[in-house]
Amino acid sequence: MKSVNHTWLPTLLSGIFCLVTPVMGGTKIKSAKDARVLPWQTKSVEYARIMSRVKWAPTAATMPKRGGHFIAGKEYTGVPYSSVKHVGRYIGFDIFLKTFLAAVENPQSVLYTENLYGKVPNAECYYGKVCSSYTSYALQCGIWYVSKVHGPKFRDGVTIVNPQAAQPGDVIFTPPAKKNGGSHVEIVTAVIRNEDGKVTHVRVEESRPQTTSNTLRSAKAFGAHLGARNRELYRITDLDAWRGGNKAESFRFPDYVDDSASPKINRVLLLDRGDWVPYRKNQPVKFNIMDRDSQGVRALVISRGGKLVEKIKVSGKVVERSFARCGDYTAHCVMKDGSLSQACEFAVCELDFSPPETEISRGQPWEIKLTSDNMDAIIVYFKNLSSGYDEHNVFITEEDRKNRTVIIPPNVTQKAKKMQIWLVGENRYGRLKQRRDITIAD
Repeated sequence: MKSVNHTWLPTLLSGIFCLVTPVMGGTKIKSAKDARVLPWQTKSVEYARIMSRVKWAPTAATMPKRGGHFIAGKEYTGVPYSSVKHVGRYIGFDIFLKTFLAAVENPQSVLYTENLYGKVPNAECYYGKVCSSYTSYALQCGIWYVSKVHGPKFRDGVTIVNPQAAQPGDVIFTPPAKKNGGSHVEIVTAVIRNEDGKVTHVRVEESRPQTTSNTLRSAKAFGAHLGARNRELYRITDLDAWRGGNKAESFRFPDYVDDSASPKINRVLLLDRGDWVPYRKNQPVKFNIMDRDSQGVRALVISRGGKLVEKIKVSGKVVERSFARCGDYTAHCVMKDGSLSQACEFAVCELDFSPPETEISRGQPWEIKLTSDNMDAIIVYFKNLSSGYDEHNVFITEEDRKNRTVIIPPNVTQKAKKMQIWLVGENRYGRLKQRRDITIAD
């Protein structure tokens, strides 16, 4: 997949992949060619830094983070940490990066009006990223692999390597401190070697509270970091084997080209979920008429498929509407001088599923009925509620979508008594998720 340098990133991006940094003490830096970095590893660094180097500043003081709120007007680097699960949306997988950046500019957006703290474990911000969705995004996956299943115990094409052999694209795994506890993953994005080929410094990037971060460590400090908490350094030796059917290029998202481009954020009108985003059928859509350049607004115009839905005379700042008809919509403002504002784009979609009405028996195949409109069902994700290591993705085929049915293989429920099911759907504006729980009969 073709990618574009992110215009928000520092100019050092052009040199990352040759492992070039300011020379310390006159030491010559070895090139990526000398370090035998493969093209996919180079991409993993580029993709990781799309998310870790973006800069943004909240426009209101109500954007939640762990232990409080982000400071209005302060510039932050890297997207916010939030384990949004099926309730909020993961940046890069469920929404474009530009959708998050548009929401940042709207003080009436879900970033400022929604707080997932207490509703979803390990979550605060409605849009966010966690360690596993960060590394999986960088490693070109279609859906994230949780941190616990990145390594050779669960995946093919990956092995444990020595710290002195570190390369860009390697993954650092921190195991749980206690049984069924939380684990963590980080990604190596630069390895600096002296003229003798010895590693002198290693840069590691990760998603953690409050935003993604990067740390340059000396070789000694890097070794100490790995030595603490029994961390392991993973080398993916075969990316396709490691990903299996979970390849980013098989789906619309992640969209690295769009995420790495510089978006033009609407200064007149934004949606409560930003811009370029899907909504559910009959879900309220709030249009915030900001008119940040004080041009004056006459009317709000909403269209579907290029045909007028409604023209609304503007009397206040926020207009709320719900849409029962699925489709791709636009909204723009007619200004006082008769000119038209930039349009906001959004989709109205339906996504749902029905498990069998009868008992689901362990070790037997079963089927799920799919319902969708203006959205393709793409993945059924399963999580064993009694084990953090038992997760499965069933990828939905075009034939499944045509038949509106997907067959679930017996191994998915082999070890579980109760499971979460997430149906994931996507269209050109993003993804939606629908969750239900099931019980497995012995």
